[in-house]
Amino acid sequence: MKILVVGGGGREHAIIKQLKKNSRVSEIYALPGNGGIAADAVCVDIAAMDIEGICDFAVQNGIDYAVVAPDDPLVAGCVDALEEKGIRCFGPKAKAALIEGSKVFAKNLMKKYGIPTAAYETFDDMSKALVYLETAPVPVVVKADGLALGKGVIIAETKEAAKDAVISMMQDKAFGKSGEHIVIEEYLTGPEVSVLSFTDGKTVVPMISSMDHKRIGEQDTGLNTGGMGTVAPNPYYTEDVAKVCMDTIFLPTIRAMNEEGRSFAGCLYFGLMLTKDGPKVIEYNCRFGDPETQVVLPLLESDLLEVMEAVTDGRLAECPVSFSKKHAACVIMASKGYPVSYEKGYEITIPEELADSVYVAGAAQKEGHLVTHGGRVLGVTAIGDSLAETIDAAYAKVEKIHFDNAYYRRDIGARALKAVEK
Repeated sequence: MKILVVGGGGREHAIIKQLKKNSRVSEIYALPGNGGIAADAVCVDIAAMDIEGICDFAVQNGIDYAVVAPDDPLVAGCVDALEEKGIRCFGPKAKAALIEGSKVFAKNLMKKYGIPTAAYETFDDMSKALVYLETAPVPVVVKADGLALGKGVIIAETKEAAKDAVISMMQDKAFGKSGEHIVIEEYLTGPEVSVLSFTDGKTVVPMISSMDHKRIGEQDTGLNTGGMGTVAPNPYYTEDVAKVCMDTIFLPTIRAMNEEGRSFAGCLYFGLMLTKDGPKVIEYNCRFGDPETQVVLPLLESDLLEVMEAVTDGRLAECPVSFSKKHAACVIMASKGYPVSYEKGYEITIPEELADSVYVAGAAQKEGHLVTHGGRVLGVTAIGDSLAETIDAAYAKVEKIHFDNAYYRRDIGARALKAVEK
């Protein structure tokens, strides 16, 4: 069986490593992949947004199944285009991927169907947004409507900071067209939880919960990034909370999308805040999260390909999905200066015995060596019986990996440990 995976980051590397475990898989192609993924798949220099090129490659190479992992090609209709060519796919079609592609759409969906979320207003006129901020309580959250590499959300502590965020998005085009429409919403407090879920548009199977660390600096300071590390399961996500989320958020979201004629099949990511008033949705993603995937999939005991095919075929209810009871922790090693500016081209040294637990995101091959080629370079994952020992094991692995200009947070999992100790 020939499989194609669209994308080239740590998330895709984790997906590929898991798919390789299925004995039916004869070959995996990554488009475009990266220098590290090349150890586990055939990397082809076709960009994730080159939908025509992806389709041509799939047809010419007899691809049996495709996994479209990143948000951009999903929102742009990559699954639609592949299916038109007769290629079976994992991932939502464009009209369903809009749940991430437009925060305005997502907020309006939740309002219409009574799904708990922060109070909000939407704007496509900057002057009206600035007037609204005069009386809005702070802190306040300003979000670009469209995709922005996970960075289009600004938590403004003051009115001036909020106004600067609006001007940056709407006038200065910091996020391009994504900032032409914005959402200004109530600032919620409470533990954050990420829950990825398999769904075929009828059945929802939540994966193990996780806790992301978005800020670049320790103690959650500094700029937002694509994610600096994560742990699973999230200790705040108890069985009782999970039941409330299923009843008030997960199933209502699937039903709402069906009502809107946008049935969602693929991986639907729920970004949640556990507030004093109960769980509320912060965001939806239309795909596997990154780096959450690097702790969730290593704990998956079921066969990933079989689960994905069940989603594609609309028979998820018949497919058993189980996860290990162990813990996982992932530490992202980045290039110093990320997420603003950084140098590339430093050689990466990864001991052979760690290769299975390293998910490469931003690396290239140069003269037979793996070198840095991105802001987030790789994720290092460990699995253990307790959260504390798992975090220690992840950092022990990090100490054995080297590249010049490396930066990583040293407090991944600290908030989760405090919750466990209570």
